Amino acid sequence: MAIIKILLKPDIRKISGARHLSSKPNFGLLFDIDGVIVRGKNVLPSVPESFKRLMGQNGKFRVPTVFVTNSGSALRSQKAADLSKWIGIEVSEQQVIMAHSPLRLFKQFHDKQVLISGQGPINKIADELGFKKTTTIDELVKNFPSLDYVNMNKRNPQCGPIDPNFPTIEAIVLLSEPISWETPLQLMVDLLMTNGMPKELPASIPYPHIPILACNMDLLWVSEAPLPRYGHGAFLVCLENIYRKVVGKDIQYTALIGKPSKVTYIHANRMIVEHAKQIGVGDNVDTIYTIGDNINTDVFGANLYDKYLAQYATGKGTKVSKMKALLGDYINGPSAKACISILVETGVHQRDSEFFSDHSHRDFHPIEEGLCKPAFIVKDVGHAIDLAFKEEAFD
Repeated sequence: MAIIKILLKPDIRKISGARHLSSKPNFGLLFDIDGVIVRGKNVLPSVPESFKRLMGQNGKFRVPTVFVTNSGSALRSQKAADLSKWIGIEVSEQQVIMAHSPLRLFKQFHDKQVLISGQGPINKIADELGFKKTTTIDELVKNFPSLDYVNMNKRNPQCGPIDPNFPTIEAIVLLSEPISWETPLQLMVDLLMTNGMPKELPASIPYPHIPILACNMDLLWVSEAPLPRYGHGAFLVCLENIYRKVVGKDIQYTALIGKPSKVTYIHANRMIVEHAKQIGVGDNVDTIYTIGDNINTDVFGANLYDKYLAQYATGKGTKVSKMKALLGDYINGPSAKACISILVETGVHQRDSEFFSDHSHRDFHPIEEGLCKPAFIVKDVGHAIDLAFKEEAFD
């Protein structure tokens, strides 16, 4: 089994073989999905046999396990059903964290009129997250037809709003990349320039603009295609640069969630503890092993959270911050002491490949040296599970 150990901190890391074999885990596993379990709709060859190691005699999980994806185009229940079929163990929706899942924590926005953007059942997703008043891009176009002007075959000079009671948009929620980009890019910039009511050119451009909550910063992801494909992060890059060209200032995100955001890992930590309780192994989760294929999201996010845990242990993690102001006490009291990053070579990362993309989002720069270095590099998810078991002396 080829394992490359890249970065270990002796003060907090487990040492292989240092403890007696344990039958009760005090660690948890955090799996990415695309590039780790599937590529597109194809289950990777090592997956079915590998996940049998996580199954107890009752056919259920015997190790606290949560799945975290930057995908945002499905409900958690649908993703849980897919995972159950792929890995051969029943996965509950409480074990699934989509890119947009942490938005349920941002309750101060749930009663605002929000524009929602993405693919899939976006209205159902927004409702599940707690948003009560939503507007889609299509509804916005219907009320402001003259704004949708890129496609010459669709041009309609009628100005809006068509409905005189059309509400002012108070925030923009980006759940995932839209199907066609030109209309959302144009109308979102219009909303940002007009405080959410694009019926006329304002005398001055408001800044700061209305809040933006964005999910998933992945520039690239892998599917059945031989080359990585653009993700929601590519759409964000377009939106940011068009806004800067038009307004002369940078877009300010109220929140960026999904990996590598600490908010997502804080939420995942809570979910792992809840799963530990559900499977009857208590709530003592000291170490989280994160298994992913993307250096700029999975590895960077895990290492960033590991740094946060170390700071929290010294009392620095409770300082007032933007995240603290948004989420309140939810960010306090993480159970884990360490978060270990394991990079698999079945997705975006390919050993010895000359293709490498440094695509971490601009809001996460400058990147500290070491945060994009995985603790371990392994061949596939099976080797990742073996490694975690070995490090924890668990069988």
